[in-house]
Amino acid sequence: MSAAAPQSLSRRPSFPWRPSTRLAYATLLGAALILLPLAALVGSALSLRQAAEIWPHLAAHVLPTALIQTGLLLAGVGALSAAIGVGAAWLVTQSEFPGRGALEWLLALPLALPTYITAYIYVEFMGFNGPLQGALRAATGWRSLREYWFPEPRSLPGAIVIMALVLYPYVYLSVRALFVVQSAAIIDAARTLGAGRGRLFRHVGLPLARPALAAGLILVLLETLNDIGASEYLGIRTLTLSIYTTWLNRGSLAGASQIACVMLLLVFALLLGEARLRERRGFAISAQPGRIAARRRLGRGAGMLAALACLLPVLLGAVLPVGFLIAETLRLQRLAGLDPALLGQLGNALLLAMAASLIVLALGFGIAAAARRGQERFLRLLARFAGLGYAVPGTVLALGVLIPVAAIDNLVADTLRRWFGREVGLVLIGSGAALLVAYAARFLAIGINGIESGLARIPRRVDDAARSLGAGGGVLLRQFYWPLARPAIATAGLLVFVDVLKELPATLLLRPLGVETLATTVYGHASRGVFEEGAPAALLIVLAGLVPALILARIRPAQKEP
Repeated sequence: MSAAAPQSLSRRPSFPWRPSTRLAYATLLGAALILLPLAALVGSALSLRQAAEIWPHLAAHVLPTALIQTGLLLAGVGALSAAIGVGAAWLVTQSEFPGRGALEWLLALPLALPTYITAYIYVEFMGFNGPLQGALRAATGWRSLREYWFPEPRSLPGAIVIMALVLYPYVYLSVRALFVVQSAAIIDAARTLGAGRGRLFRHVGLPLARPALAAGLILVLLETLNDIGASEYLGIRTLTLSIYTTWLNRGSLAGASQIACVMLLLVFALLLGEARLRERRGFAISAQPGRIAARRRLGRGAGMLAALACLLPVLLGAVLPVGFLIAETLRLQRLAGLDPALLGQLGNALLLAMAASLIVLALGFGIAAAARRGQERFLRLLARFAGLGYAVPGTVLALGVLIPVAAIDNLVADTLRRWFGREVGLVLIGSGAALLVAYAARFLAIGINGIESGLARIPRRVDDAARSLGAGGGVLLRQFYWPLARPAIATAGLLVFVDVLKELPATLLLRPLGVETLATTVYGHASRGVFEEGAPAALLIVLAGLVPALILARIRPAQKEP
């Protein structure tokens, strides 16, 4: 009895919430990065003194227009992106035509261009003083718009077309990956039963594409919701733009918080709809690499039409914008020289992107490793919460981050003033720490998903063998997880780096006073009506985005040629 007492006293009490690995704290931190800002946002919308006075005005004058404009924009961009992405994926995977091999990866290139840069380019290119209308007037002798009609990019239809030309690769890459790994048995059976190309696409291709289409389409819709530069420049009063103008132009934090909460409801509705669509339209695909269906060679006329159908999105979504930026940059260099401040803006952008990438990779690695090693269910649930940031628009997330960070800044400033008589200002906001928090919360999902995919390729027997040899958690991380998952970690880091370079809403709202990045420089020049002066900065952003776009385009699932 006495001998057993010390043993029982030395035993550590167990609690149901106690994690089995220290890496769980990375998961807790990652979940807090997104849950705390959202909670602060909801609390701000409901508890501020002015909330009851502002809401009737918003409900009567702001939200109806914003909801209608946002709904029409989402429907149009989603439908056009789905049409381009599914059609192009079906053509390059099921048909053989001239240039198919090159077009298969070129179709992903528009993903390198941010929507706001493409919008600025098309307004400049298609405007009355732009090269396209100038050439048209020179060829016809027309002098004013009263003599001819020309499509207006600054309109809802113009915004739908421009944004779809940039965002369709999300659908294309998802659907193409599904078509490539699908077994040839289904396609061959349909062909044996006499299905022509049209029926094969309608009754086999489209049903097979629905799960992948849902995954790609939700990314298109979320990116459309996140946009602020293109919608503002093209004159579309979206919810995102309403948050921005209500907060900064009208000085109403309560009103901006309430619009942000409405936008959150829309985001969650989209996510729920995508999940339901996947559940009802799921298809089983063999885990083993299967023989893919033989591509049918098209006749000369049909082949040229197929090549043209796949080439047009590449020309309009990538070649024309990049060519315009190169031409404007060379012209600016020849006439006035490049802005010396561009190097400083580039340095700021690179520094922020590098710091955010390191934070995301460190947290993502800890969260992915905890989900692999830990046995608690709540770890996987918190990891899913930590990955919600990518679904939250940057404007909403920036507003949610600002509320608690500003409260901490004010508390620190008041304490130092009271105890030491020193004025320090807003430390977290002024140093850029708040912006890094917003970046980490928004792009943590990329790090988690990328690193989880890398760790999933490591057999579980590696963990068991290492533990049997006495390797602890630290050794397992340093000598097994890190070296084996390094390619996936590098890819995730590259994607985060480029996404941070392109991110505009959060950067606009949370950057320290006087700090300019490439994205804010382009936005500033476009807002003043001199986008051509920001062409070099826009070109740098696009060139940085080409690298991950090419990587994504080159990724192919395992397959067997027929």
